[in-house]
Amino acid sequence: MLTSVNAELLRALADPLRLRIVCLLARESLCTTHLVEETGARQTNLSNHLRVLREAGVVETEPCGRFTYYRLRPEALVHLASFFNGLGDGGRETAPVRRPCG
Repeated sequence: MLTSVNAELLRALADPLRLRIVCLLARESLCTTHLVEETGARQTNLSNHLRVLREAGVVETEPCGRFTYYRLRPEALVHLASFFNGLGDGGRETAPVRRPCG
């Protein structure tokens, strides 16, 4: 079982707009223009959120002419999913175990 997870990754995904961006990028690579259209967020606000996601290792960029496309880095989420699956498995295995008080 994994015993740690990157707290920056959790903070990055905790924001509703960033989570929405991740969900959109799970379906396809998108440029900032697409993300503005999909989310309704301002371009500057969106750019700040994309920077946080990049720094957390959740997304990566791909230049395409004068545009930059963003795509999901699934390995970051796979690691996170494994961590939470391990917690869930541990909870099922230790449910009847109780440490004595006193």
